[in-house]
Amino acid sequence: MNRYLEKIQCLLNYFQEVNPNPQTELNYINDYQLLVAVILSAQCTDKRVNLVTPFLFEKYPNISVLAQAHVEDVFDLIKSISYPNSKSKYLIGMAIKVLVDYQGKIPLEVQELVTLPGVGRKTANVLTSVLAQQPNMAVDTHVFRVAHRIGLVPSTAQTPLAVETALVKIIPKPFIHKMHHWLILHGRYICTAKNPKCFECLLKTHCRYFSKKC
Repeated sequence: MNRYLEKIQCLLNYFQEVNPNPQTELNYINDYQLLVAVILSAQCTDKRVNLVTPFLFEKYPNISVLAQAHVEDVFDLIKSISYPNSKSKYLIGMAIKVLVDYQGKIPLEVQELVTLPGVGRKTANVLTSVLAQQPNMAVDTHVFRVAHRIGLVPSTAQTPLAVETALVKIIPKPFIHKMHHWLILHGRYICTAKNPKCFECLLKTHCRYFSKKC
C-alpha cells in the first residue's frame, strides 16, 4: 500500500473510531426542514440557523404553507441570518417550484435539486448525502480547507468542484456521505481557519500542513 492510500485508510479508521455516525449540526425532523435549513446556512453558522428555524417552521410547517407566504413575512423571521432578503425569496420560490414541478415532494437527485431557487450543487449534495446516503460530497469552506491541509487533494484543486471530484475519486464509496461531515466537524473544531489546534490533532502525523508548518 503506498503512503497516500495508507493516509486515506488511517483517516477512515480514525474518524470511524471517534465518530462512527456523524450527523449534520442543523436541527431538522424531515426533508422539508433540512432543505430550508441548508438554504439558510449559506454563509451563515449552523448555530444561528438553529435559533431561527423553530419560529420559521412553526409558522410555515410544510411546503404548501411556505409557498403561500409573503416575502416580507419570511424576511421578518430570518432577518438575523445573512442575506435575508435573497433567502426569503429563495425559500418561497423553492416551495412553489416543488409544488408545481414535483407535486410537493422534495426531489433527491442532484440534477433536480439544483433547479430549485437557492439550491446550488453544495446544497444538493448535502441533501442527497444526509437524507439518502448517496455518495455525494458537499464542499464548503471547512471541507475545502481541511482537504488541502491534510493533503487529500492536490494543490491544483482550487475550486469546490475540483475538490469534490478529487475526494469522490479517493474516498471509498460507502464512506463518502460520512466524510462530508467528518471533514466539516474537524475543520469547525480542530483544523480551524485561524490558529488550528495542530498539537491537539490526532491526525497530525498524516497531515501535510503540520509537516510543513509545525
